Amino acid sequence: MSNVETKPAEVRCGGAADGVRPAGAARVEVLSPRDVPLGGPRAMTVRRTLPQRARTLIGAWCFADHYGPDDVSVTGGMDVAPHPHTGLQTVSWLFTGEIEHRDSMGSHAFVRPGELNLMTGGHGIAHSEVSTPRTTILHGVQLWVALPEGHRHTERDFQHYAPEPALADGAEIRVFLGSLAGSVSPVRTFTPLLGAEITLQPRATLTLAVNPRFEHGLLVDQGEVCLAGTVVGPAELGYVPLGAGALTLTNESDGVARTVLLGGTPFEEEIIMWWNFVCRSHEEVVQARDAWTSGDRFGSVQGYDGDPLPAPELPTVPLKPRGRSR
Repeated sequence: MSNVETKPAEVRCGGAADGVRPAGAARVEVLSPRDVPLGGPRAMTVRRTLPQRARTLIGAWCFADHYGPDDVSVTGGMDVAPHPHTGLQTVSWLFTGEIEHRDSMGSHAFVRPGELNLMTGGHGIAHSEVSTPRTTILHGVQLWVALPEGHRHTERDFQHYAPEPALADGAEIRVFLGSLAGSVSPVRTFTPLLGAEITLQPRATLTLAVNPRFEHGLLVDQGEVCLAGTVVGPAELGYVPLGAGALTLTNESDGVARTVLLGGTPFEEEIIMWWNFVCRSHEEVVQARDAWTSGDRFGSVQGYDGDPLPAPELPTVPLKPRGRSR
């Protein structure tokens, strides 16, 4: 998915990781989303929890959009024209509906519920995303992962994976990245990461062993979930810092609760995230934008009926990288 804000905010993040906290010192920070329209006469609105001022990264996860359930007959669904990415991986995960993906590698695939599509932008890739005609309700998340210095110019790549669900204590767990509850994803990442969909039956409690060197974020899709003693409501993201060796989730509602658990080791590099680029300097952002405008570097997407997205104007002041704290 493209960040299609006409005036995308500069996001400055990174910096050295803190030391591991004692297990009993974990706290939960609740992050509220902001609404962002994806453009068009019947704009589909997404709820963005990353990045924001309070927290810009969770591990290498640098972007989280949560959308739906949207009736596509009302919203028009998703129609994101070809657009570029560099320095990152995109992670597409659906709860309902279907999205057609095309990219400049020649990949033509579909995003379906419970199936991961991960695209590596590396030095540069372009893709389009369109909800299919058979979609009536569109509902899911779009996530980005920042690539570390040693791999941010890696080759383009596309991976698809449908994880088998694991059952435990009134919960169903689908691990699409990393490992959790005995399930391991084979999908390649460039930093240690965790990504999993977790559904909880009404009033169920689940305790998960997790890596204490990871920071974690729990995005609640539906229901109210108590995370380590703090209630996280629908569309909110509960952040847990380093040091937690276990996470306890309780569904506080009388219906099924659905969440997405993200995690990773703290990203130790300074970055600039602007539009669809993760770079290290203002000059790199300018070069990437110019390359998209000129038609170089990112390639072309075949099979999309329409023009590619134009690049927004750069800000009037130089973009500067910063550490994790703002």
